[in-house]
Formats: sequence, structure tokens, C-alpha cells
Amino acid sequence: MALQINATNPEHPALLLELPWQLPLEEWPERYLVPLPRGISRHVVRYARAGSEVIAVKELAQRPALREYELLRDLDRIGIPAVDPLAVVTGRSDPAGEPLESVLVTRHLGGSMPYRSMFETTLRPATMHRLMDALAVLLVRLHLAGFAWGDCSLSNTLFRRDAGAYAAYLVDAETGELHPELSVGQRQYDLDLARINISGELLDLEASGALHPSVDPVEFGSEICARYQSLWQELTRTSVYPAGKYHYIERRIRRLNELGFDVAEMQIEHASHGDTVTFVPKVVDAGHHQRQLLRLTGLDAEENQARRLLNDLESWMATQDDYAPGDPLGARPEVLAHRWVREVFRPTVRSVPPDLRGPMDAAEIYHELLEHRWYLSERAQQDIGLDTAVEDYIRNILPKARATLQPTDD
Repeated sequence: MALQINATNPEHPALLLELPWQLPLEEWPERYLVPLPRGISRHVVRYARAGSEVIAVKELAQRPALREYELLRDLDRIGIPAVDPLAVVTGRSDPAGEPLESVLVTRHLGGSMPYRSMFETTLRPATMHRLMDALAVLLVRLHLAGFAWGDCSLSNTLFRRDAGAYAAYLVDAETGELHPELSVGQRQYDLDLARINISGELLDLEASGALHPSVDPVEFGSEICARYQSLWQELTRTSVYPAGKYHYIERRIRRLNELGFDVAEMQIEHASHGDTVTFVPKVVDAGHHQRQLLRLTGLDAEENQARRLLNDLESWMATQDDYAPGDPLGARPEVLAHRWVREVFRPTVRSVPPDLRGPMDAAEIYHELLEHRWYLSERAQQDIGLDTAVEDYIRNILPKARATLQPTDD
């Protein structure tokens, strides 16, 4: 059988032909390989260079190679964080004509490391908890998309930090199955496998002396289940809101924040029976909100203020007609953010009289107004609107606040 390369891009076969497919992967010369950390695998896996690309090459039988290739392409189409499939190489044989196993080729995710390698570096427990949060986000997103992983582990997951965010990526889909929807039993089975695999790998690292001494492998394996369940409940419970009750959306965002997650993306779909809201969660590092707000809007704020302002910006963007995440024809987030500053943030802040504002800067004023709107909306059980909140804040809150700041005569 002749060598065949099935690729997603017509440029890749020419680049891949330069690699020594006539040799078993274990025997590839060092000049082709790139020394990068790998997790444990039942298959032979190597990193190699193909032109300007760094690729991951995995040796396995033809049928599972083709199946995994198609599954990874499906995950890419539905926007799931996973490695990018490049090609499947079949029809390999050695110089004596003996057949060799097929190969799955994926693009190396720049700046990433296997979760197992991260835990081998004796990370601080606080950082490990954030890693597990990111893995819980990945599992929830897979299950919401109808994908049963079947082999979640530290070795089969890549970790990458991107602009302060913690993100987990699926790297091995060999045992996965894509369904229209997963049953409770399928999700629970996947979660149990994750707990057992993670605890097993942590026990292995503990035995080798590579694990932080304060980390309990069994407890950390169970933590992924607890974090998953909390996030799943918050994301999947009924999300249809009566028209005008947008403070309900803010309540949901606050609960996600309290769980330790942020909203990476939010979509509002208008329907006759109410507004359906979809959230995409993420895990972020300290100071992320300050950097993100500064990058998008030029506003410099404290971390909690920045988080609050970004939530308001995300909610506002989701109501704009030209907001279309992932659509190249939609307005860029930076464009929408500057529109929000011009049309919402600045007019709102300027509506507060300078003599009542005192030493508060613009970001703090806007944060206070958002908090007041939230309080009034919760009390009224309907969205009050920012204009009404500003009027009430100026009339009832600021005068009292200014009075408490006035010096008193002894």
C-alpha cells in the first residue's frame, strides 16, 4: 500500500513528506525531533518539526487514527479547546516492506505543557487549584457539547496561560464519543474516570517525590468532581428570563464569580417566551481584570472595580446587533469596548455632579452606580435601568456619603 497523507490543509502534505515515515517513531533521528515535555501515553508520541510548524506525532492503528482525526476536527468545528488536527499518515512501511502503524499528526499548542508536567514542578497548592478549575471548565464544555471523553487525565490535557487566563485543552480524543446530548450516567462515568485517573497520576508523582508535600492525591482527584458539579449546576439550570429582568443575568454572573469563575463570553438570544442566556466560563489569574479592562478601554481601575466594569461591558456587548463572537464580520471587542466607553461609561460618570463626587475617580463612581442599580433592581424585582439608578444615587446616597466625609468641629 502506498504512503497516503490525508491533511486539513493542502500545504501540509509537502511539509510532512520531509519526515522519515519509513522508520518506526521510536527510531526517528534526533535532528527531526523537538525536545518538549510529554505526558504518559499508551502509544509512542514524539514532537517533530515540519517546516516552521512544531507537530505532535502519535503512532496507532489506522482505524483509531482516522477516527480520532475526525473527532478532533468535529471539536474544532464546535469551538472546543483541543489540539488542532493536521493529518493522518497511512500506508507506512519500513525499507524491508514491512507495514508500520499509521500516524496522527496534530499541531503543537504553543506555550502549552501537559498537566502532568505542571504538577511535576511542585507547584504551590493555590496554583494547582486553579489548574483543576480550568480542567473542570474543559470537562463541562465537552459535556455540554455532547462529547464523552472516556480518558480524562493529567497526561491527556494541556495547560496554557493566555493573557492571565488559565485554559485546559484536550490532547487525546482516541476514546471519545460525540453525541447529540449526554445522559447523566455518561457524564458521571466520564467524571469518575477523571477522578480515578487524576488521583492515580498524582499518587505516581507522590511516590517519585515530584509532588508538593501538602497535596493529597485522593483529595485533589475528588476536587475535580466537586468543581465540575458546581459549575455544571450554575451553567445548565434554567436560563430563560422575563423581558426587562436583566438583573437576573447579573445575579448569575455574580454566582459564577463567587464560585471562582469568570464569564469569558455571554450570548443573549431573544425569544417570545423570554431571553435565553448562554455563558462560557473561564479561570483567570490575579490582576487579569485590570489588564483586560486597560487593554480594551484604556481605563485603569482596581481589580474588583475592573471585574465589575468588564461584566457590565460584556452584558452591554451581548445586546449589540453587531456583536458576533467568532464571526469575522462582527465588530471586534475593542471597537465595541470603545463604543461602550463613549456611549455608556463617560455619559454616566459625567451625570454625577463633581461637587458630590468628592475624591472618587471615574472607575469607582461607575462601580458604585452599578452596585446601586443592582441593589435597586433586586429590591424591585425588575431591572431599574442605569438612568434611574443614577438619579436615585445622586439624590439619596451621595449626599449622605459626603456628609460622613465632612470634618466635624471639636
